[in-house]
Amino acid sequence: MTAIPAVQPTGAHRGSRAANRRSGRTEDAPRWERPALAAVLVVATVLYSWGIGHAALHPFYGAAIRSMAGGWRAFFFGGLDAGGSISIDKLPGAFWPDAVSVWLFGPHTWAAALPQVVEGVLTVWLLHRIVRAWAGPFAALIAALTLTLTPITVVLNRATIPDTALTLLLVAAAGALQKAVRTERLLPLITCGIWVGLAFQAKMLQAWLVLPVFAAVYQLVAPGTPLKRALRVLLGGAVALAVSCSWVLIAWVTPAADRPYLDGTSDNDPFALVFGYNGLSRFGSDPTAFGAVAGTAASRTTGNTGWDMLINHTVGPQIAWFLPLAVLAAVLGVVWRAGQPRTDLLRAGFLMWGGWLAVHTVVFSASNGNHAYYTAVIAPALAALAGGGIALFRSEYEAKYESVREAEHAAGGRRHMALPAAIVLTAAWALVLDWPTRFVSWLLPVAVMLALCGVVGLWARGPRTSPRMVHAALAAGIAATLVVPAGWAVSSLDPLYAGATTSPMTGPVGNAYHDSVHHRHAPRRIGLDQPSARDTALLDYLTTHRHGEKYLLATQAAYTAEPLLRAKSEPILVMGGFTGSTPFPTAQQLGSLVTAHQLRYALLTTQRPTTAATTWVKSHCTRIRPTAYGRRTGGSFALYDCKPQR
Repeated sequence: MTAIPAVQPTGAHRGSRAANRRSGRTEDAPRWERPALAAVLVVATVLYSWGIGHAALHPFYGAAIRSMAGGWRAFFFGGLDAGGSISIDKLPGAFWPDAVSVWLFGPHTWAAALPQVVEGVLTVWLLHRIVRAWAGPFAALIAALTLTLTPITVVLNRATIPDTALTLLLVAAAGALQKAVRTERLLPLITCGIWVGLAFQAKMLQAWLVLPVFAAVYQLVAPGTPLKRALRVLLGGAVALAVSCSWVLIAWVTPAADRPYLDGTSDNDPFALVFGYNGLSRFGSDPTAFGAVAGTAASRTTGNTGWDMLINHTVGPQIAWFLPLAVLAAVLGVVWRAGQPRTDLLRAGFLMWGGWLAVHTVVFSASNGNHAYYTAVIAPALAALAGGGIALFRSEYEAKYESVREAEHAAGGRRHMALPAAIVLTAAWALVLDWPTRFVSWLLPVAVMLALCGVVGLWARGPRTSPRMVHAALAAGIAATLVVPAGWAVSSLDPLYAGATTSPMTGPVGNAYHDSVHHRHAPRRIGLDQPSARDTALLDYLTTHRHGEKYLLATQAAYTAEPLLRAKSEPILVMGGFTGSTPFPTAQQLGSLVTAHQLRYALLTTQRPTTAATTWVKSHCTRIRPTAYGRRTGGSFALYDCKPQR
């Protein structure tokens, strides 16, 4: 790692930098900055795109992406099938880029995953810009590198899950808020509200978790009178609310016959989809709150909750490597700046990112349960605090050896010890997180040696110590904090250590890993336009015996339709939606479709609950022998012919 020039010290120099930022002036870029940023972006691109042709497509979302690429109705409303009979159980915004990519490049796995890669790299670049404007180029480089090598970030950017888009849009919102505070202009605050509203289209209510933090930071730090700040906060919040609810309102006013049935709801109400199924039902004991349909084990995890959620043996290695450093940075960043003016920008940044981390931690801890990848949204906050904290600690460390600062340093006590202490704390915490599995145990001695070299080099500094020696010690210390999480992150390039496509996570943790070890092979990943021999045989049978019906077949729940929809863009009537319990279609509607010759075949499974529609199929349709469509036995599936009897 090359030596990095020292950051500007605190005091007069930092005040000058803050004044430059408020007036819109920027510092000259150090010579190392652009090559270093380019290297980080190259690393991010390689990590996120390696083997993209075999990316981990979520089976449910992957099917929807192909269907959404086939027509405007399915595209706008998030139709699960090309005919748009029923929607996915989320808002469709996060999948619009994926669908556009498939529409442009064809039904390829890499085409569906490409937008995730772009979003991930853009997040790294954008975080660098935001942290640079807040804490300088050195902090920005550390933040970008930390985000790039966070394990859950790497594995999530190699999948098709909404949290990647959510994270990018919220980071953009944070940058707009920072600009609004710095410049006292209204437009950046409006832009912040727009970004939050767009993030709502990606992950609904989770996007709003940053709003109380943003509002508090603006009210506390922005220039102007309290009334002016409060009115602007209300205006920004109104913009966020309007953009957030735009799709919901359009779906609400659209006649039910002109859009898909909204999955996850008992009454086809978009507000129930957002505030019930994806909102209140995630908390408390009522899984059907606000018109929601009760989730299945596949849609509601009951683990990863409580106050130790972020550091348990499964989630901890995904996200928590820089958690102690981030907390230390947030606390000291606020405490050490206590004597500064109310509008101090450095303290504002620690408040914003620290608040982002705190609010998400509280909500995740209080929910019914979380997939590990939910925590990816706090990775930018951890990275920004790590970068800003190391830069702050470094400035205090450098102050000890500047004669011009002797008086100020004396007042600061032992602040210079925070830098080596932070390195030791982060390296030691890495040993704690890796120890239960000893997954990258060969890297632990490397981390220890680098930390020792860094700390000894920093503590042994004297009046005659070469600046290059100090820079080398600092570089070793920073490398010590990154090497172990980097090992976990890189492991996700191996499908064995990438988790399930429905719940990606790195390393030897989770049910997907243990199942793979038991079966002695990594899970098979089926992408777009790659049907198995069994699915090909079924599709061939259905296509051959199709005589003008609108729907290729009806399936019991999305579980049975997903491989067929990924293989071929066709109208398929998905009875019961994702969980199998959504009350669509009714038995009467199903009978009407059969009578009108719009539907002939139905595929049922024993893996989902019986409904009125499936009961109608069993009583009115004829079961087809499995050998007729290429199977020796039906297994858990049964194909029925519902052709009306003459």
